[in-house]
Amino acid sequence: MPILYDVPDHKKIRVLIDTDAACEADDPFAIVHALLSPKLIVRGILAEHFNAEGSVKKSYDEIVNILKAMDRDVPIYMGEEGPMQDEPDKISPAADKIIKEALSEDNHPLYVLCQGAITNVALAIKKCPDIISRMTIVWIGTHGAGNIKAPFREFNSGNDIDAANFVLRSGADIWLVPSSVYITIHIGIAEIQDLIYPCGKIGKHLFENLVNYNMSEEAGWTKGESWSLGDSPAVAVTLNPDCGHYEMLHAPFVAEDTSSVYDESLPVIRVYKDIDSRYVLGDFISKLRLQQ
Repeated sequence: MPILYDVPDHKKIRVLIDTDAACEADDPFAIVHALLSPKLIVRGILAEHFNAEGSVKKSYDEIVNILKAMDRDVPIYMGEEGPMQDEPDKISPAADKIIKEALSEDNHPLYVLCQGAITNVALAIKKCPDIISRMTIVWIGTHGAGNIKAPFREFNSGNDIDAANFVLRSGADIWLVPSSVYITIHIGIAEIQDLIYPCGKIGKHLFENLVNYNMSEEAGWTKGESWSLGDSPAVAVTLNPDCGHYEMLHAPFVAEDTSSVYDESLPVIRVYKDIDSRYVLGDFISKLRLQQ
């Protein structure tokens, strides 16, 4: 059964999805959720590196796999090859797309959903600071605001600490979903098999991609038969900014070990304190099942 409702045009928003889609298994779920949501006008998907040689190409290829499984045609843009350089000779197609979309005269607000390192956004801002006031950056990253000793190396900020600090002090409208929040979007692998795997080619891809990663040596940090769909809050808060509680706080400075350091000179940003995981998972699974 198709979705039987639409969203009024004045409530729709443009999104660019910036994703390290191949680094592990949660990015694809968030990408699919965004593509299935009537409120979101997806202008492009931007491949992000995860600080390993060839990683941006791996992310690009996984995005291709997702779109093929969904039979969708969405522009994909190759991102920066690695962490931010001080004075790059040129910027990637992904960073250039961020600039062009931000400078567009389209009246739909622009949100950039960052589900990995924030390198592409940082290079876009460095190249064209005028875009700062023309977009909202939703970032899954850091350990949060204040003085917070890193309980583990936070993956997304840690993959480009210079880019993280550059964006956090840029004055952009940032909605931050830190580690203490994004790790709470729990789902069992049995539930994924029961409710998602039967949903056509894309359901099969999401399930098998996760199971294969879960059995790999790289997944030593996982719990065994559950997952945290940690990138999905980037989609959820754009669909419903009130699906979690947030505070307006000074942006953190990210230390080399990814600890957060309080600095009252940094801009005030939105920092989510919790997310309604029932809403996130229920909305995604229902949309996936309805559109089969």
